[in-house]
Amino acid sequence: MKNIFVLALALLLGLYSHAQTVYTGKVTDNSNNSLPGATIVAINTPTNGVMTDNEGNFSITLDTSKKVTISFIGYQSKTVSLRDTPTIIRLTRDDVALEEVVVSSASREIQKRSEVPGSIATITAQSIAETKALGIDQLVNQVPGVYMSTSRAASNEQHFMAVRSPISTKSLFLYLEDGLQIRPTSVFNHNALLEMNDISYGRIEVLKGPASSIYGSESIGGSFNFITKNPTEKLSGSIGFQTNDIGLSRYEGEVSDQVNDKLGFYLGGHFVKRKDGPISHSDYEKFATTLKTVYDASPTTKWTTVFDIIKYRSDMSGSLSEDDYTSGNYESDQTFTERDATAFRMRSTLDKFWNDRNKTSFNFIYRNNRMDQLPSYRVRQSRTDGVLTGTGSGEINSNQFSSYVGLIQHKLDFDFANSSLILGGTADYSPQEYVAETIDVIVDTATGQNIEYSINSGDYILNYEAGIFNYAGFIQYEVSPLEQLKITAALRYDSFEYDYDNMVEDIVDTEDSVDDYSNLTPKLGLNYNFDKNKGIYLNYSQGFTPPQVSTLYRSGDELQGIKPSQYHNYEIGGYYTIPAKLKLDVAVYLLDGKNTLITLRDEEDNFYSTNAGETQSYGIEYGITYIPIEGLSLTHNGSYAKHRYIDFYEDGIDYSDTDRETAPNLLGTTLITYRNTLQNGVGYSLTAEHELVGAYNTSFEGQVENEDGSTSTATYDGHSIFNLRATVNFKGFEIWGHALNILDELYAARASYNSYSSQNSYTIGNPRAFHLGLRYNF
Repeated sequence: MKNIFVLALALLLGLYSHAQTVYTGKVTDNSNNSLPGATIVAINTPTNGVMTDNEGNFSITLDTSKKVTISFIGYQSKTVSLRDTPTIIRLTRDDVALEEVVVSSASREIQKRSEVPGSIATITAQSIAETKALGIDQLVNQVPGVYMSTSRAASNEQHFMAVRSPISTKSLFLYLEDGLQIRPTSVFNHNALLEMNDISYGRIEVLKGPASSIYGSESIGGSFNFITKNPTEKLSGSIGFQTNDIGLSRYEGEVSDQVNDKLGFYLGGHFVKRKDGPISHSDYEKFATTLKTVYDASPTTKWTTVFDIIKYRSDMSGSLSEDDYTSGNYESDQTFTERDATAFRMRSTLDKFWNDRNKTSFNFIYRNNRMDQLPSYRVRQSRTDGVLTGTGSGEINSNQFSSYVGLIQHKLDFDFANSSLILGGTADYSPQEYVAETIDVIVDTATGQNIEYSINSGDYILNYEAGIFNYAGFIQYEVSPLEQLKITAALRYDSFEYDYDNMVEDIVDTEDSVDDYSNLTPKLGLNYNFDKNKGIYLNYSQGFTPPQVSTLYRSGDELQGIKPSQYHNYEIGGYYTIPAKLKLDVAVYLLDGKNTLITLRDEEDNFYSTNAGETQSYGIEYGITYIPIEGLSLTHNGSYAKHRYIDFYEDGIDYSDTDRETAPNLLGTTLITYRNTLQNGVGYSLTAEHELVGAYNTSFEGQVENEDGSTSTATYDGHSIFNLRATVNFKGFEIWGHALNILDELYAARASYNSYSSQNSYTIGNPRAFHLGLRYNF
């Protein structure tokens, strides 16, 4: 009997062993690019699953059924039957995937889009690779309600921004790299985007509305989080070249590898220059490089370090007068104005996982920046009875700062109601030096060009040192009392101290001073997801921004009364998707501002700053993507908004209840994209794009005389631009071409009213241009 039992057991084990089979394969996209980290799960045994390696390969042991489900974020899941020979499984990109994982600009922690109570958009690595953008604007302008206005014909990456606000250079937006600020608060962060290396981006996230509860001030209109690429498992990289017919050329390269089982690195950089463009005096050069290392000291400890070096120099062609703009005279009045910037950043982060519920991040940042300017916007030509005298004035300035930043953040997960707590604190000490001296300008009265200048050494407009100290503490709690409901509450306290030291005693009304600002910023939001394909969110958040240091002290004591700006944001939004077919995002918002800081011109055409009493912006933002057939996607992102002065008096005149200047009601981007891969492995994509900017007032005060003798507010009519893009890739090679502004429409990246000349000034947009690029990926 015993022998019979042993024999039966042996037969059963043999049958069981025979039923188990090892299957192998590879997961790729439709362009044959491997998908590392894709999940393969047995259809009959959900607990039996594996992930693909860095080359997209996998091996799985199955029992009776050969069927598995393959899934990967951003791609349509697929169920297939594996074969005895290695199986290649191609996944199709899902442009309407809702369950995107984001490194949230709301918490610095990984979470799903459907858990963020705010309007957040993600520009994925796939989108970045496919767009082949010449600049950041071509990427972020695909986000509903975002308008980054720049001109590759004249501005050279210098830009204006509008998100829930008028088009301006105001510090209403926070620019982040890996969740940490590019520049310190109150040191004019508008220029931060010049100090970034766009080839190093692996992902971009845009959170619209105030995010002050975690990140602090200046995140009023929105936060832009540029996330750097991580090291690859095996040696990889690329080398490329781009050029166009408006004088630009660009060289770029990157390399990445996992050196050993603990250390990996990424190194990427580019050099771009432009010479003899369509606008005179518009040459520029930029060198940017990024080194990132990731060291896995142990299974629970990761050390990440990022170094950025940026060297940038650009002519400043300035804006065109209305006469020159409409007549096609693009000879700039400037011949010597320029901006020269050098930036170095180092960020070191130690992530410690104490257990599966506790994680602490320790961050240290060092910044060292210098920007020298001979700014075109400060040059003034002298006139007598409207006639040029041959002289003018201006300034030359230099702004230098260094920063020492420490930030610690701890995340604790609880068993109760899927809740979590984030606690953190930060301290940023950024000593700054600023020197501005007057210059005398010689003007050619025949051409109107500023041809020479001389520095009035010692004739200071500003000469100061300022120690800028910002410390803050923040807390955020998330709880899900119901499976479909998540509630988020956050609170942050900020304190700022400007220790101003005037270095020249005879400058009037600029006495040494210490100015303090503080603020308590709350946030409350909730998400309710009906299922994984649709949900809504509500959000209340506050924004706060202190005055910029250079603004505060430029005109002495008369500006030291400037107050910090405060904003209250109320928002409701929703999202709906039909997998692999349709995705819709909608947000409705109201943004109330108090003491909004605005810049005006006086009768002598000099800029000055003041607080507007109350402002209000409200509108709707929406994005829709529809895929009628495989490979074809139709996308439209748009917004309609109103931006108003609610309570504003200037020079005794009541401008309350009027539209704000440079604030278009309509913004929109429409994309039609077709993607395909041929049987020989050649992949290609074709995109047609339409950009819309609606009409807007160029000034709340500038009046122009009409033909019938009446007057009206000066305006810009808006514009529509059409672009085409095409990309072909095969065996590591990529070739692409862009046809920009194919109808060659005359338009302005920004138009503003010049009270001195009583007409509009224009920063000209890009003329029709053809751009070509080549890259080899290894």
